[in-house]
Amino acid sequence: QWPQKMYDGSTETFEMLKRPNTLNAFVLEGDKIILSREEQPTKKKAYTLIGGRQEPGETPLQGVQREVLEESGYASDKWETWRVYRPYGKIDWEVHIFIARDCKKIAEQKLDAGERIELQKVTFDEFVELASAPGFWGRELQSDILRMRLDGTLDEFRKVLFPNS
Repeated sequence: QWPQKMYDGSTETFEMLKRPNTLNAFVLEGDKIILSREEQPTKKKAYTLIGGRQEPGETPLQGVQREVLEESGYASDKWETWRVYRPYGKIDWEVHIFIARDCKKIAEQKLDAGERIELQKVTFDEFVELASAPGFWGRELQSDILRMRLDGTLDEFRKVLFPNS
């Protein structure tokens, strides 16, 4: 909460919620996208990008690298930010989506007690179908995928993920 000066000179109390940022990645191995088929105690099983929450003291990149390693065992030296969303005006919260290229499996999964994650390697077209279906976790990403389907720009997005194909 904070005091906010209004246009007429008066002051009102404003408020906003704050939550840790969400960090997700397109984890790419060759021509495949590695997705998480995830279940948590309060959510039904669904497909999503690999990721999690940003911890205090981490940059978004450090956090997504940690989350990808913990949830999948994969790592990469080639990271780039694809999108950053601010889904709600009254919540101090960002959703960062990265692209991790040339990923390699270097460790086993280290899941939290409240996570069940199965990894699935899919083609770009399979990803588009899964991300377009009801129940996909990642409303902002799902909205972008559906918009790309409508406006015919999926091939441009494919080239963003897989520029050499």
